Amino acid sequence: MGSVIPEWLLTALAAVTVFTVMFSVGLSIVPGELRWIWQKPAPMLRGLFCVLIAVPAIALLVTRALELPRLAEIGIVLMAISPGAPIALRRSLAAGGHRAFAPSLQIGVAILAVASMPLSIAALNQVYAGHASITPWHVARQVFVAQLLPLGLGIALRYASTPIAVRLEPALSRVGMALLVALAILALIDVWQGTVGAGMRVAAAIVLTTAAALVVGHLLGGPEPATRTAVAITSAARNPGLALLVAQLNSAPDEIKATVLGYLVISVFTIVPYDAWRRRGG
Repeated sequence: MGSVIPEWLLTALAAVTVFTVMFSVGLSIVPGELRWIWQKPAPMLRGLFCVLIAVPAIALLVTRALELPRLAEIGIVLMAISPGAPIALRRSLAAGGHRAFAPSLQIGVAILAVASMPLSIAALNQVYAGHASITPWHVARQVFVAQLLPLGLGIALRYASTPIAVRLEPALSRVGMALLVALAILALIDVWQGTVGAGMRVAAAIVLTTAAALVVGHLLGGPEPATRTAVAITSAARNPGLALLVAQLNSAPDEIKATVLGYLVISVFTIVPYDAWRRRGG
């Protein structure tokens, strides 16, 4: 793939960033707030539908409509079936996402990904006449280490000692944001040439897929603005860790991996206007 940045550096920085962000988010969650979801299950069901079903369908429609090269199409669809981006929870909360609903949706998506990813890969094998596979164990390990473990540790510390958690959370949040900026810059440097070389149709497909995910998530997120925001951002932000795990386990061509990384960078910038709008209370 001709990476400019060493792969080990990006992998290590991504792992530290995700752990820090999810741990800091866990510190900010009051455990009792999560009971809200049991009182209002409808937003959760709509959110899961958007993230797990609507977005992959949108990606297939967009990529087929634009007649993308096969490997680029597979890379985009692979990202579309990879739910639960760890960074989505921080972005959702910062943009005004519901403080009880957004973490519950993230946890629900992460758990269901253990089943949805292998099933989606099996379905796509029929579409592309492929032989890719991933086991629930591989997905469960990635989801647990990257998301559920640091989030759970943060929630546990908040429950055990609220004063410590309250003092620690702002500092860790600032560290997490700094790490996110560094990771975004390095990822942009690493995939810039490959993304540009892929052509405008590939970039347009990523923008259209992300924008459509935001729209569908916002419309189906319910009447409450905070739940709309949470569903929209969780739907639009896909999980490159899961997508790259599938690519690595199946020895995917470098073009697919480059498309996955390009999707990550382009989608981040595509979400920015919506993020800013929700922060202003739009």
